[in-house]
Amino acid sequence: MESYYRAVSSRDGRFDGRFWFGVTSTGIYCRPSCPARTPKSENVRYFPSAAAAARNGFRACRRCAPDAVPGSPQWDNRADVTARAVRLIGDGVVDRGGVPELASRLGYTERHLNRLLSEELGAGPLALARTQRAQTAKTLITKTGLGLSEIAFAAGFGSIRQFNDTFREVYGCAPSTLRREGAPVDGVVSLRLSYRAPLHVEALFGFLGARTITGVDSYADGRYTRSLRLPHGPATVTLWPASAEPAGVDARRGDGAGFIEAELRLSDMRDLTPAVARCRRLLDLDADPAAVDAVLAADPALAAVVAAEPGVRLPRSVDGFEMAVRAVVGQQISVAGARTVLARLLPPADRDPADGPGLPTGLFPTPEQLLALPDEAFSMPASRRRTLRAVAEAVRDGLRLDAGSDRAATREALLALPGVGPWTADYIALRALGDPDVLLTTDLGTRRGAQALGLPDDPADLARHAERWRPWRSYAQIRLWRAA
Repeated sequence: MESYYRAVSSRDGRFDGRFWFGVTSTGIYCRPSCPARTPKSENVRYFPSAAAAARNGFRACRRCAPDAVPGSPQWDNRADVTARAVRLIGDGVVDRGGVPELASRLGYTERHLNRLLSEELGAGPLALARTQRAQTAKTLITKTGLGLSEIAFAAGFGSIRQFNDTFREVYGCAPSTLRREGAPVDGVVSLRLSYRAPLHVEALFGFLGARTITGVDSYADGRYTRSLRLPHGPATVTLWPASAEPAGVDARRGDGAGFIEAELRLSDMRDLTPAVARCRRLLDLDADPAAVDAVLAADPALAAVVAAEPGVRLPRSVDGFEMAVRAVVGQQISVAGARTVLARLLPPADRDPADGPGLPTGLFPTPEQLLALPDEAFSMPASRRRTLRAVAEAVRDGLRLDAGSDRAATREALLALPGVGPWTADYIALRALGDPDVLLTTDLGTRRGAQALGLPDDPADLARHAERWRPWRSYAQIRLWRAA
């Protein structure tokens, strides 16, 4: 634990989300970068999650807000059951369907799942969800003008008493003490989404902006806006960087933290938790750029581009089915051509007029809606149309393409569909499932980027060379596309 205490003593923000520490003399738990006076080492206890600290009787520090730190890259990138469970809890599955729904999604018994999470995180699924509910409630209290009873149920609590008791336990105060005057009440929530610096804004927002679908998302003046299909209703979100890079951050070291501004317009406040989780995944805000860049920069062929552009992220998605459709439509056509075809799949009422502002006006079709479209709406070869319908049928019938999916099983299921080959399955894994270790060696843009960087452009040779980039080949993929 000596290394942990050194991180606490130096207030090293790179460890935020890796562990939390509680101070026995005060009963408070903090993030490693907390600006408060460093406690004596004998008074410090360490925890693998904020929920574990709360379960052991510690209250969240109101100065460093340890319950609001970026998520752990370990759980964000790992593919095992525990990591999948953490991602699904973050998306609000326990709040909506309880532990039985979570266990069913993962294919385990409730008892076994509780044991797995307790062993690795020091808290079971209910404790993890409870801590998350408290954070959601805190956000709604400080960012909206909703009544406290409305907030309690919107955050997922079953009763007002449970809400009050949990809030006092986690924060050591009554919910009303955090109420701010003049908060909006029109369903608009403004948040700051934290991340580990550095973050290469141009690479991230430029990638998303180049692939917008008229009527679904847009990018203008440095702001990315899109519609969201959430469990309780539609929403829109606008995202933009608070600054290109936080003041005082040394990009080569990757220390410090930055923020993405988010403005959410929700039709139902119960969707705040999944909305935030999906925005964080879209922008890959829980990544550890220092760890990724250290591995990639060790290759002389990538060292210069990593030094020039530190913190390149993996643009993911807010909807797995939408990303699967994008992948199928994008087979062997340009990005611009794919955008045109995808826009035609939207119902006419959801498309922007040619001279409109380009802001989202509708939602991407569901599998059922896509299956109901006539053949002429697809604007593509018949074989690709059949593939799209096969994907839609698979998702309609239970195939899940989200953060909680088993990556190997999902890839196998996709490859079994007509017209879905390795490139399509891997692109879906890269962006819909967020797999950090995917390389599209046969992709034309990949090969051009490899050639530009002096790397082998033959798929087999490139695959062999890329073994040194594990487990971050997805991040190398983005850099190869940029080099192309």
